[in-house]
Amino acid sequence: MLPTGNVPPLTPSLDRRQLLAYAGFGAAMMTAAGSTAVAAQQAAATVERRRYNMKKSINLWAFPYPAKMTLRQCLQLAKDAGFDGIELNYDLDSDLSPKSGTKEFTAIRKMAEEIDIAISGVCSFLFWPYPLTSNDPAERARGMELAGLMTQAAHDLGTKNLLVVPGAVHMPWRADHDPTPNDVCDKRAKEAIAKLLPNAEKLDVSLNIENIFFNGYLMSPFEMCAFVDHFSSECVNVHFDTGNIMEYQFPEHWIPILGKRIRNVHLKEYSKKSTDHSLEAFRPLLDGTTNWPAVMQAFEDIGYDRYLTFEYFHPYLHHPEALIYQTGDSLDRLLGNK
Repeated sequence: MLPTGNVPPLTPSLDRRQLLAYAGFGAAMMTAAGSTAVAAQQAAATVERRRYNMKKSINLWAFPYPAKMTLRQCLQLAKDAGFDGIELNYDLDSDLSPKSGTKEFTAIRKMAEEIDIAISGVCSFLFWPYPLTSNDPAERARGMELAGLMTQAAHDLGTKNLLVVPGAVHMPWRADHDPTPNDVCDKRAKEAIAKLLPNAEKLDVSLNIENIFFNGYLMSPFEMCAFVDHFSSECVNVHFDTGNIMEYQFPEHWIPILGKRIRNVHLKEYSKKSTDHSLEAFRPLLDGTTNWPAVMQAFEDIGYDRYLTFEYFHPYLHHPEALIYQTGDSLDRLLGNK
């Protein structure tokens, strides 16, 4: 409600001397503020940017493959966007599947060499429909068969890295999955890796155990260390995923404990602000709540100098190349290249 009637002026009248004094004070303040801003910019420019000696990689799921792009186009786009490597995904129906063999995988390897981009690892969603610890013997057997094929594929593709999900107590996204008791899951997982290990060692492929968290198994860095150390093999290591534990924990706390066991990394962004506990909670790089300075320093402190692979499951519907270039730029900033 506005006042009515005889209202006195809000401020008393000012004479010329007062106005000049106020004007001079304002100008001085603006000059001081400007000088402070310039000084801050100069100070920031003189601070040495921390640079990290790690390699840039991106997972194939960030590309609209195979719906809109061929594998060659994906490899070329990754190279053009400044990536050192690309992680490929093994499934049941693509160029990287049981439909292909050594001949086809060797051709993909040569194609990558021509484009001058490394294959940083092999990944797969097939550990979910065919878990190595399933209560269904047929699922377990198929999972073991596929894991063996993936090991050979990794070798043929020229990478030493195979991501392995060793088991699951529970899978919330599978209504048909009968939960596996923790002790049974642990026993079966160790038996499965032990059976896969001789061939992996023969082919010089590392079975990199991924921390999932949502599967109810290997829920702490201490459990992960104990699992990996159980095999006493250079071919059983850790594939550390920064995003998978972000809902309840923090990657910068795990990294120092896992230490040299980390062989490969998924640099996955996550937002703790999300209320949707699904794949939608994972975000484009830097668009989340991960404490990246702390994470990068933790990797540096353990001497990690291998691949940082951005993993994201939602290729852009329009201009999908934008996500690839944006991610390359974000990785450059995390690495101190920009």
